[in-house]
Amino acid sequence: MIEYQGQTYQDVIGKQGLVVVQYYATWCGPCKMLKPVLEALSTEMEGTDFYRVDIDLYRNQAVEVGIRSVPTVVLYKDGEEVDRQSGYQPKERVAAWMNQFK
Repeated sequence: MIEYQGQTYQDVIGKQGLVVVQYYATWCGPCKMLKPVLEALSTEMEGTDFYRVDIDLYRNQAVEVGIRSVPTVVLYKDGEEVDRQSGYQPKERVAAWMNQFK
C-alpha cells in the first residue's frame, strides 16, 4: 500500500486498471482493523494499486470525493469511480467486492 503524500490526485486515481483508495484517520479504530486486510490484498492482487489517504492531513481530497465517514474504500477503474464501501469488512468480503471490478 502506498501512503498518499500530496501528489497530483489525478496521478493517483487516473491510472488504467483498478485503483483502491482507503480514506482513513489515525484515531479511527475500524480504520486500523481494515489496514492489514488491505495490505494483504495489495500483495495478492497483482496489477492493482492500493493507496491510503489520511483525511486529517488531506482534507481537500476527502471533501472533493465526498467522504463522510471513515474508513471508506473507493474503487476507481480507468480513472472513474466504480464503487465505494464504508466501515470494516473481513478480508474475504473485501476481496470478493474488489474482484467484481477487476
